[in-house]
Amino acid sequence: MALSISKVWADSRRDPMSKIADRLARIRDNIAAACERARRDPAKITTVIVTKTAPLESIFEVIRQGCLDLGENRVQNLKHVAEQVERFLAESDPGKGRRGPVRWHMIGHLQRNKVKSVLRLSSIIHSVDTLRLAEEINTCAGKQDLCPHVLLQVNCSGEPQKYGVPVGAAVPLAEQIATMPNLRLVGLMTMAPLTRNKDVVRACFARARELFEEIRKEAFVTNKFVDLSMGMSQDYEIAVEEGATILRIGSAVFA
Repeated sequence: MALSISKVWADSRRDPMSKIADRLARIRDNIAAACERARRDPAKITTVIVTKTAPLESIFEVIRQGCLDLGENRVQNLKHVAEQVERFLAESDPGKGRRGPVRWHMIGHLQRNKVKSVLRLSSIIHSVDTLRLAEEINTCAGKQDLCPHVLLQVNCSGEPQKYGVPVGAAVPLAEQIATMPNLRLVGLMTMAPLTRNKDVVRACFARARELFEEIRKEAFVTNKFVDLSMGMSQDYEIAVEEGATILRIGSAVFA
């Protein structure tokens, strides 16, 4: 007999080792403190919970706690987890509409041959870093009568192993993407170096913010260009202080 998704979630609630709610509360407190230091409004920041290695019962608990922005970095994982989440929502309080729809974010490197699959599941893609990828999204979205939101991924750290358009090429690429009718350029995304040196991390985020503000002044962008996606579990407080509007947090929730 198939195992009920709701039963998996209910069993997880009886696990005394579950600390999901406590971790989420701590993250919210840290974001609020960082906002206070930077004189920002916490309500203006979206926290995307990255589910990539989390067990299903933990993901269901995150949804129960009111986190409806979820992120995945691999297309196959996104398809699998999104299906399970849909089942969970259908079995939990059907018809009451208490939780609302989950919004999936594609945050990892995206190959052009996977675009069609992603567009069926995710309405926002953080990792557009080439003209060819943007063109593929535009073409596939047009065929599906969609208009996904996309962020231009910029390599502000200059690390050769990281994806992202070089800083110097970001404005011309943003201008080309902004002309495409079947997608909407809504901001930038970047990743800081994996280091304990907070000054290095801060410099990367500050450069992204400078570039974000520079592009916002360009005539080719619309008033929808409002998002700066940066900051993960190890550096999200610095990201908030430097102007992030979207955080991508996984291990700090599920570890």
